Amino acid sequence: MSRLIKPLPQIRHYSAPLDNAIAAAKRKYVPNTGTYPQGFLVSGTHVGVKPSNKHHPDLALLASSTPCSAAAVFTKNKFQAAPVTISREMLHRRNGEGVRAIVVNSGCANAVTGARGLEDATSMAHTVDTCFSPATNDPSSTLVMSTGVIGQHLPIQKILSAIPTAHGALSDTHSSWLRTARAICTTDTFPKLLSRTFTLPSSPKTTYSLAGMAKGAGMIHPNMATLLGILCTDAPIPASTLSPLLTHSITRSFNAISIDGDTSTNDTVALLANGAAGGKPINSLTSPDGAAMQEILTSFTQQLSQLVVRDGEGATKFVRVRVVNSRSFDDAAKIASTIARSPLVKTALYGKDANWGRILCAVGYTSGVEDGTVVPERTSVSFVPVDGSAELNLLVRGEPEAVDEERAGRILQDEDLEIRVDLGGGEGGNGREEASYWFCDFSHEYVTINGDYRT
Repeated sequence: MSRLIKPLPQIRHYSAPLDNAIAAAKRKYVPNTGTYPQGFLVSGTHVGVKPSNKHHPDLALLASSTPCSAAAVFTKNKFQAAPVTISREMLHRRNGEGVRAIVVNSGCANAVTGARGLEDATSMAHTVDTCFSPATNDPSSTLVMSTGVIGQHLPIQKILSAIPTAHGALSDTHSSWLRTARAICTTDTFPKLLSRTFTLPSSPKTTYSLAGMAKGAGMIHPNMATLLGILCTDAPIPASTLSPLLTHSITRSFNAISIDGDTSTNDTVALLANGAAGGKPINSLTSPDGAAMQEILTSFTQQLSQLVVRDGEGATKFVRVRVVNSRSFDDAAKIASTIARSPLVKTALYGKDANWGRILCAVGYTSGVEDGTVVPERTSVSFVPVDGSAELNLLVRGEPEAVDEERAGRILQDEDLEIRVDLGGGEGGNGREEASYWFCDFSHEYVTINGDYRT
């Protein structure tokens, strides 16, 4: 009898809609307007890098009307993609000055593709260079990024043929910025785009702008940046200042997020500054302008990187883990990172289970922390609700609390949560440093998405 029963077709429920529509719950993260830096133009063009993509943009181009200072941070994965190698070499040869553009394709990572991959990335940069008058390809003035499936070659002729079209479509409108942000997406469910204005102490009457876009929803765990990110500003910042400015910000933003613990072969975050708004150059981070710019950029990159976590593949939770009263920032960051990538912590959060033992376990096995940083009888763990109500103590100075499971369940019903780990100052009780990480949970859908990624 059972042989006569026809099996039902398997139905997959994906986080990213195949029609590229943005789910209602995610629309609040997509800006309706923006204020973008002077002198920067962008475009998003359809190429069809993946044969299944019939009309969505998958080639992004950002260009400045004048040469820029530039800095970037790259993946530390030993299998570094061709665009990473080419872009790093270009910045080195130019000492971070005279950069004009960034070109990005989605749909193919151009990673682990040998000599041909390097040639393809070089060709993309040089083709963009020839669009400028005069051409700027000795050395190249274009950064290259790619994202998508590893181990496949780019349909390079299709991409090169589309670059002049992309250059011709460059625009400064909000819709162009949004389309460009969409062009770098892969499994993302919404484009990640932010912009803001600011002033500096030395030029209080001058309005500067900062814009950024990022892509990433999976294979996200920092070891430099994570994912792809493009930042640009019209403030006057030379490369000698730009590089440490970006590095400091990345440590506290893109290097402080995790979705699945995997570090990509292609991770790159780049920052361009063209000085188009005028004013006094920021030559030192210790100056009033430098300190203000550091605070502005760090806050901005934190907001942008957190959008990646909110779009984590299959995620239902957005979690901040805050480790306080540590003897050093580095140790606090290591502990926060360990908690953020623990599969047991992430699955407990998905199941709305206040299993604080898993959090404590991750604190205890964190490697690389100095002796005396973690003292069990000084350590406390709590949930901090987003509604402003009192935090729920789970462990206080090494002693377990009688947890109100009903209240814990209500707290875990919310999308947002803060986990607070207080190290009590460590041995001696004098530690006052803290660090935060932002991460999401693991769901059934994460497995579905990544099990079917290449199909």
